Amino acid sequence: MPIKIPNNLPATHILEQENIFVMDADRAYSQDIRPLRILILNLMPIKHVTETQLLRLLGNTPLQVEVDFIYTKSYIPTHTPQDYLTEFYGTFENVRDKKYDGLIITGAPVEFMDFEEVAYWQEVADIMEWSKTHVYSTFHICWGAQAGLYYHYGIPKYILDEKISGVYKQRVCVRHEKLLRGFDDEFYVPHSRHTDSMRADIDKVKELTILAETEIDVGAGAYIIANLKKRQFFITGHAEYDPWTLKQEYERDLKAGLNPHIPQNYFPNDDPTKPPIVRWRSVAHLLFANWLNYYVYQETPYEIDKIYNT
Repeated sequence: MPIKIPNNLPATHILEQENIFVMDADRAYSQDIRPLRILILNLMPIKHVTETQLLRLLGNTPLQVEVDFIYTKSYIPTHTPQDYLTEFYGTFENVRDKKYDGLIITGAPVEFMDFEEVAYWQEVADIMEWSKTHVYSTFHICWGAQAGLYYHYGIPKYILDEKISGVYKQRVCVRHEKLLRGFDDEFYVPHSRHTDSMRADIDKVKELTILAETEIDVGAGAYIIANLKKRQFFITGHAEYDPWTLKQEYERDLKAGLNPHIPQNYFPNDDPTKPPIVRWRSVAHLLFANWLNYYVYQETPYEIDKIYNT
């Protein structure tokens, strides 16, 4: 089944070229189907890139998915034109009275700041609080995961001595968990961050379970942390990344004079002149499909207004 997105969204053309089945709002309304309603809080500066990455994965399921995008009213993005936001995005005020099957909170380029110092922190905190009563399952990614762990459970983040950048081996920690159904015992996922949450802090919260961990020998080593009862997932890596995203980040940091390390396990023989090896594409599709199927579609109330306080 297709993913329903706003009419004329630029990502539509890219997804159609990849044979991802999309439909615009006009066609979707003609189908007598109760679609899954997914809200995406996109905190990344270049909105259309993150949109395409997420929609590619949300659209690769047999379910009809209806997506709304919001940005933070308390901080206007500088890398995305206002008319683009006006046409394709809303704010929290526009969705506050609605309920959603799922919510995705993206990463954000604010790692070095304390959470309370981020210009839009209070608004993000309000959205996370609202999600307890208006969203059935929430998927937090990278900084969004750290923000969620901090807001809901008081788990801090720590600045690392070196940036984690590369494609790292992950290990499944919990057998027969629905989110990881079909996963191999070991799999690869990109990571790109300057901060981490520590395992010692995570282990203190009995409601949290580490479902998969990374081989990275710093910090928590946790890739997927979950409160399964509340259907909250905190994903520290970037399965949604395009093949060239780490390369673009590496070249950006080189240009900025940051002397970055070559992303690990990414370029053949660590040679940046060669095309990167993609090891995570199937994992990305499986991760998002499992979340939509097992934690959204199969469990969410058919009458969406009956979503209860988690």
